[in-house]
Amino acid sequence: MDDEVAERPGLDLDADAFERLVADELDRLPEEMVAGLDNVVFVVEDRPEDGSLDLLGLYDGWALTERERYGGGELPDRIIVYREPHLAACDDEDELRDEVHTTLVHEIAHFYGIDDARLHELGWA
Repeated sequence: MDDEVAERPGLDLDADAFERLVADELDRLPEEMVAGLDNVVFVVEDRPEDGSLDLLGLYDGWALTERERYGGGELPDRIIVYREPHLAACDDEDELRDEVHTTLVHEIAHFYGIDDARLHELGWA
């Protein structure tokens, strides 16, 4: 594990504990936000492919606004939440929960076609 992550006592959550935390935060999202998600799975990974700690989450798929190119039988889009970057960015569990919540909202917004510029305006980026 990266030294930066290991230096933070109390936030050394293993993958299972972090996945439970993500599931809890997902359950706390407003029903109207998650009800429209179609063919989307939520995945927890340790780090992005480049190994960095800079990216907290990723929406990998077609935004709802681009689904005219979307055919039947498509593999599910993915919302990926990265565990180690979250642990490195937060000082305690409350902050971690807030950051995971923000990441989920941010990536779900990408599903609905909301770009980073608009998310910045709304305070979710």
